[in-house]
Amino acid sequence: MYHYKCLNPISRVGLERFSSGYVMTESIDQADAVLVRSADMHSTVLPENVLCVARAGTGVNNIPSEEYAKQGTVVFNTPGANANGVKELVFAGMLLASRDIIGGIAWTSSQAGNEQITKDAEKEKKKFAGRELSGKKLGVIGLGAIGTMVANIGRRMGMEVYGYDPYLSIKAALSLDSHVRHVDNVDDIYTTCDYITVH
Repeated sequence: MYHYKCLNPISRVGLERFSSGYVMTESIDQADAVLVRSADMHSTVLPENVLCVARAGTGVNNIPSEEYAKQGTVVFNTPGANANGVKELVFAGMLLASRDIIGGIAWTSSQAGNEQITKDAEKEKKKFAGRELSGKKLGVIGLGAIGTMVANIGRRMGMEVYGYDPYLSIKAALSLDSHVRHVDNVDDIYTTCDYITVH
């Protein structure tokens, strides 16, 4: 039987993948493993019984990996696990930036009881029209798991996509839409693109 301690809320969907041989504990002193998302562990002294720290995410900058390694505690992460969710948030942000959706919601909310709403909405809707993503230039800096997904969806949405990654992996290159334009100089992204996203 192994015990794990969650320093942050971890999705039940993930925790349910543990077999019956794994049990959550509230005490780090009883834990064999620690699961963390964003909690800063730099001041956390791990008991000797903790064998590993698992970061539910990509980076490990919130974990003193070298210190833990010296005491024999393995630190690992889960790159790509949240890639789809981040990709969706990137496009939500781009849509919010392109069209004043929040302003439109606020205007609509302020019209409660307006008997002339149909007429007024016809006049006001021009303020919230914004611009389409299709045909615009998207620059993606960093073509790892998330950046590749963002670039590919950008292509599917009719965008002209430029990608920059000096460390592009073979796996990412093979996953990338063939119409994504790879640039060798990041300045080309800044001078060419309507939208820029950094991963």
